[in-house]
Amino acid sequence: MTDSGGAGRTLVTGIGVVAPTGIGTGEHWSATLAGRSGIGRISRFDPAGYPVRHAGELRGFAPNEHLPGRLLVETDLWTQTGLVASHEALADAALDPASVPEFEMAVLTSSSSGGVEFGQREMASLWQHGPRISAYQSIAWFYAATTGQLAIRHGMRGSCGVVCAEQAGGLDTFGQARRFTAGDTRVVVAGGTDAPLCPYSLVAQLTNGRLSAEPDPRRAYLPFDEAASGYLPGEGGAILVAESARAHRERGAAHSYGEVAGHAAGMDPRPGSGRPPALARVIRGALADAGLGPGDIDVVFADAAGSPDLDLLEAQAIGEVFGAGAVPVTAPKTLAGRLYGGGAALDVATALLALRDGVIPHTAGTERLAPGCDLDLVRTAPRETALTTALVLARGHGGFTSALVLRKTEPDGTRQGDLR
Repeated sequence: MTDSGGAGRTLVTGIGVVAPTGIGTGEHWSATLAGRSGIGRISRFDPAGYPVRHAGELRGFAPNEHLPGRLLVETDLWTQTGLVASHEALADAALDPASVPEFEMAVLTSSSSGGVEFGQREMASLWQHGPRISAYQSIAWFYAATTGQLAIRHGMRGSCGVVCAEQAGGLDTFGQARRFTAGDTRVVVAGGTDAPLCPYSLVAQLTNGRLSAEPDPRRAYLPFDEAASGYLPGEGGAILVAESARAHRERGAAHSYGEVAGHAAGMDPRPGSGRPPALARVIRGALADAGLGPGDIDVVFADAAGSPDLDLLEAQAIGEVFGAGAVPVTAPKTLAGRLYGGGAALDVATALLALRDGVIPHTAGTERLAPGCDLDLVRTAPRETALTTALVLARGHGGFTSALVLRKTEPDGTRQGDLR
């Protein structure tokens, strides 16, 4: 089967990354393939009094080098990372927003915690100095702040929104972008970022009981490993440009990473209900939406929670759908930590780069698979192989579950033949 002209198809044409593994897509990809970790001791505040003392920080990121001073005053670091990543993504797509009708451009971002560092700073000011807080407080820490700032910055006045589904939200933005581009929307800026590294936010995260207190940062986040003890948080994420295939063709663009081929989302059942987790069902839903079978998937980018019970559930779901060890699995997020609203978007960016270059990045750190985790987990070094499709998985605290199928395209957006 050949491409039928692109009706209804959604292409990813630009990638922007601001992550612990690199400021910029090239730096992130180089670090990922080299296994160069962005995880270290928290430096933004003294973590000595907290059980978790390591995280994936944005070291060397200077927002003032990228954004005007006015935005630095009005926004939290979480929004600043999204703004910088969006500029890179639009430049990568060679797309000038001024060339597109403003009501035919949309913005969809994922956020887990909002502008917590901004909020803590203003609450501390209120406590110490009385009623003297920034006029931007109510905006800067609101979940939709990044979406709003991106829409204003780039003149995008079409449908805009924010998804609050923790890790899973990053995938849901692309599922929604696919629905938007099936209508009158030509361009969607989609993805997510988060910046949850301040004392207020860290204390809130500790309540889920899933963070690792392992003192050695190299051993603190080991998904699917027999020594898994939880995960480490991180900041940043990725913003991508998605376009309808029609819009991509009409503007004469010659650059496309891949197609958003399928998406499904669901919720885990209430604890104690006796019903199975949603992941296997959601995976099957995404494959069906893409018109593909399990044998058509070349690599799975795992959610990789880092907790033994959740890792086992994910391994069992992957085995249930694909068969034990039947498909390569990877979790390069061990180099950055779990970025919450930005994590799955970064996985999407990494998966598209893997499709482009024909290489599966490895899961750094994990050495000995835990009992029951019968996976073909890519470890030790990247694996070069022909890749046409990738499945990205994400789960969020509270039961949010999402799966996204990506399919490699030619630079002009046409498909590379039929997989079925």
